[in-house]
Amino acid sequence: MFNLKYAGALLLLAGGLAAAGCTKKPAAATLETAVVKRGNLTQKITATGLISAVKSVDVGSQISGTILKLFVDYNSVVTNGQIIAQIDPALYQANVHQSQGNLDNARAALELARVNEAREKILLTNSLVAQADYDQTIATLHQAEANVEIWKATLENSQASFNYCTIYSPIDGMVIARKLDVGQTVAAAFNTPVLFTIANDLTKMNIDASVSESDIGQVRAGQTAEFTVDAFPDDVFQGQVVQVRKSPSTVDNVVTYDTVIAVDNPEQKLFPGMTADVQILVAVRTNVLEIPNTALRFVPPDGVAVDLAAEASATNQTGSGLVTAPNQRVVYVSLGNQKPPHLKPLHVKVGVDDGANTEILGGLREGDAVVTAAWSGAAKPFQPGPPPP
Repeated sequence: MFNLKYAGALLLLAGGLAAAGCTKKPAAATLETAVVKRGNLTQKITATGLISAVKSVDVGSQISGTILKLFVDYNSVVTNGQIIAQIDPALYQANVHQSQGNLDNARAALELARVNEAREKILLTNSLVAQADYDQTIATLHQAEANVEIWKATLENSQASFNYCTIYSPIDGMVIARKLDVGQTVAAAFNTPVLFTIANDLTKMNIDASVSESDIGQVRAGQTAEFTVDAFPDDVFQGQVVQVRKSPSTVDNVVTYDTVIAVDNPEQKLFPGMTADVQILVAVRTNVLEIPNTALRFVPPDGVAVDLAAEASATNQTGSGLVTAPNQRVVYVSLGNQKPPHLKPLHVKVGVDDGANTEILGGLREGDAVVTAAWSGAAKPFQPGPPPP
């Protein structure tokens, strides 16, 4: 059974706590603070992407056959129009000869049809043949003319196929991939097989970076980018955003947007296909008020008193906690050297965040001290929570 004596003691204890005024967490604690100061901030977003040549062309074959010769290899420098491979032309050359013979035969038939038409016309004039016979002669003449055109087209097709046996480079550049060797058979029945990949200019490269949908709104053409690659971990390369493509890609419910970054590669240290870890500079602020991000994540622990009136004014009408609009956060300042420490919550308007410090646009003045951590007695310091996503 509940003892009335204990109930009275509890009521007295509760009354004493209420009489304490603004305190709600009375205990001894030590605070760590940071001074609001001026500095320079740069905000960056991170992304990953693949390095590729600005322009690369897959060179294929439009005909089937056996690779007879290869004139270039990996890293070969080629020029536009240079012969780079040849397919065995024997079969296609035979088709050219056959089409030429058929065309010559059709032309001979056309010549005979013209002679017959002229003869039949004279006979018709002298009423020595019937009109129907002359009409048949005219039809035969037209058929011979059509056959000549048909075999002309057949010869052109055979000649084009023969010409395709010799493969030329379509651009100036360097061979970065070779897919076949001499003696292998190219089958072009259903698609165009790729023989070579030629990059136009490896001194100019692109990075196709995937930027998350939460960050893409801050990316603009002309912004500076820095990136590293695993091959040269100590080198930081520079680039510039040239295009933000509005076509989304979704992988495992994660939406990203392709952002093209132009990169100079004068020493050709960067190879196509390398993975780049990119940081895009989206904002720069100079001589602005700043505070450590730990101050924005600080939550008063047990042993620290909070000004109840100030906290109530910073609480929304629904009682769901401190109001934090998209560009507003809450920080705590110390109310003098009191024991236990007394804190007052303040709304601040924030700006650029560089990962360690945040720009303050309003709510604090230079020289103000904000709380970043607290110790309770000899216990280890309270660590601030993780940054907001």
